[in-house]
Amino acid sequence: MAIQKKTTPRCCFCGRNDKEADLIAGNYGYICTDCALTLTNIVGANTMQPKPAAKQTFNEPLPKPTDIKQYLDQYVIGQDEAKKFLSVAVYNHYKRISQQNTSDDVEIEKSNIILVGTTGTGKTLLARTIAKKLHVPFTIVDATVLTEAGYVGEDIESILTRLLQVADYDVKAAERGIVFIDEIDKIARKGDNPSITRDVSGEGVQQGLLKLLEGSVVNVPPQGGRKHPDQKMIAVNTQNILFICGGAFDGIEKKIAQRLNTHVVGFGAINTRNNIDNTNLLQYIAPQDLKAFGLIPEIIGRLPILTHLDPLDRTALRRILTEPKNSIIKQYIKLFAMDNVELKFDDEVLDYIVDKAIEFKLGARGLRSIVETIMTDAMFEVPSANIDTLTITVDYARQKLGKMALKNL
Repeated sequence: MAIQKKTTPRCCFCGRNDKEADLIAGNYGYICTDCALTLTNIVGANTMQPKPAAKQTFNEPLPKPTDIKQYLDQYVIGQDEAKKFLSVAVYNHYKRISQQNTSDDVEIEKSNIILVGTTGTGKTLLARTIAKKLHVPFTIVDATVLTEAGYVGEDIESILTRLLQVADYDVKAAERGIVFIDEIDKIARKGDNPSITRDVSGEGVQQGLLKLLEGSVVNVPPQGGRKHPDQKMIAVNTQNILFICGGAFDGIEKKIAQRLNTHVVGFGAINTRNNIDNTNLLQYIAPQDLKAFGLIPEIIGRLPILTHLDPLDRTALRRILTEPKNSIIKQYIKLFAMDNVELKFDDEVLDYIVDKAIEFKLGARGLRSIVETIMTDAMFEVPSANIDTLTITVDYARQKLGKMALKNL
């Protein structure tokens, strides 16, 4: 007959026996009361405590419009008119939130913004920089993925879901945030002719955006996705959320030109035509041009501040390369400095990069793609090489871009 040796009960965590501590028996072993209390504190700290609120600085003095514009000047080159419109709109919006007297009968309504400009002119950068200045939750949403409720694609409420995620699901913080809706021109109506089929990704999305832009309480699925009856919803009031919409509106210059020509009649027709700058028709944009492009009047009325971004000329592109705090050249210099390599660019190289960006017509985004093409081989070889300084010449840049052009043939 085999004799089984009796084992002493011990805590699975600290190893103390029943004589050294009070043990609690479980299905697979024991745990002492001290370890159980420690685990309770650890779990409680992670799950039971409220999540920290997003950083806000509304207790501090709100920056004036001139201060906001000066901050934007450090990151965005040019676009002075758009910066002025944005600075005033954002200042009035947050002044309305923090200083509005609720006992007064005068209720200040919010002013959402729509930015019109070709690709690479800085629409997204302007909105992101302003959010950084004010330390408020900020999210970028692409309007091209949105569809009318019930159809394949994302519901309108997914915009607020992303804002909640950025704010760590702090509803109070999210309700004072900024939402940048990019590619707003892609949800334009497909045509003025009535159709038997629904425009679920165009006019249907515009109608769904109305309640968000104007301000209402919206039930948002916490994890995004489709709504279902038994799902818990988060109520978000959009009245104090600032919406900034941006779009290239490719081809709207034709609508502007048609409108300007209709007004050019009478004896002053020649003088009026001479005063129009045909190289930059976006500066004459008006709400009726957006309506002609395909935005419904209701959504235009909820975007009262309309401004444009000028196309980037050669001088602006040259400044974008080197002047901003986060300029492309400064980023690459810092990357190489991490490998203890001093990176230098000849002035002729910078002029060559700008010329190519103008040739490709990609705006500021084209600058990065060109510099990346030039620097890829150097970034691959330099970390393994024993060098202290690297100078990029115009011949080297032409060689790398020429090699890329041959690959694309």
